[in-house]
Amino acid sequence: MRDRFSSPPRSVCIVMMSAIGDSVHVLPVVNALRRAWPDTTISWIIQPLPHTLVRDHPAVDEYLLFRRSRGAAAWSGFSELAQQLKERRFDLVLALQVYFKAGIITGLLPADVKLGFDRARARDLNWLFTNERIPAHGPQHVQEQYFEFLEHLGVDPEPVVWGIHLTDQELEAQSSFFSEVDRPACAVVVGSTEQARNWTPEGYARVLEELENAHGLVPILVGGPSRREREMADRILGMTRASPIDTLGDDLRKLVWLLDGSALTLSPDTGPLHISRALDTPVVGLYGHTNPKRAGPFRAYYDLVVDGYADFPGEEYPVSPIRRRGMGRITVDMVLEKLQVATDRYLR
Repeated sequence: MRDRFSSPPRSVCIVMMSAIGDSVHVLPVVNALRRAWPDTTISWIIQPLPHTLVRDHPAVDEYLLFRRSRGAAAWSGFSELAQQLKERRFDLVLALQVYFKAGIITGLLPADVKLGFDRARARDLNWLFTNERIPAHGPQHVQEQYFEFLEHLGVDPEPVVWGIHLTDQELEAQSSFFSEVDRPACAVVVGSTEQARNWTPEGYARVLEELENAHGLVPILVGGPSRREREMADRILGMTRASPIDTLGDDLRKLVWLLDGSALTLSPDTGPLHISRALDTPVVGLYGHTNPKRAGPFRAYYDLVVDGYADFPGEEYPVSPIRRRGMGRITVDMVLEKLQVATDRYLR
């Protein structure tokens, strides 16, 4: 592959359409490509929600939006994307996402090289849609998996840079919001849209009280507009004696500046956790359903991981699949212990 691109390709297209956390993991990839190939045109096929997170990123030349539809209109998104791709051809496609719709889009793309995962990791028959694959590799952190594509291309992934920036307008809104908060804030992500990743409202209610009373932090409830997140927030508010600020809503960019302005984040394994890591906001991660060795905050704050994934304390588990009952192993005391570590090491 390195011989094929002894000179930089003229155009690269990245297929990563959904999942906020995975979109965060793509950013160090596009930054590395831009450093190595400054004159290459970099395109990114992405869905509208994660696009709001990464829009205007300086390493990306263009975004091609895939608007996912359901029911009778399920194929309209493919048709719309095909129109955008008319009379286009790419030198290289990076098929970073392995589910069937992403595979179809990779198949539709006119390109000389379509680089994807090895057959063992290319789920949903994605290997059918690529014509070149990275070498097989054992399980590792998601970010490192994406770096395998760079290594295959002879591109150095270091230094790891995300480059999520706030606009002047967002900085002004952030300053106005936090000027009304009289103490450092802790952003509390009330849950993921995937129920199995979520902790208990009873646990959050107790922890919010400790954040206020023991650590002197102002809890800010953050999250999206989904019914599940709203119900979780309402249950927490009904159980706690703390007085958190409720900011749940559908403004992803507001969520970014809230995380950026907070002294600490508390979150299960979901997009805002990885945004916090990219912004270098210390994050206490609640892991039980997913493996922190695969999906933890990349190269930082592992000392703040609350590990319910382990079957027993100190288990030397491999980078392996989900464990369905792990979140139930997380206790309030486990979370409070990590909050104390965060306070001692990162906030004082």
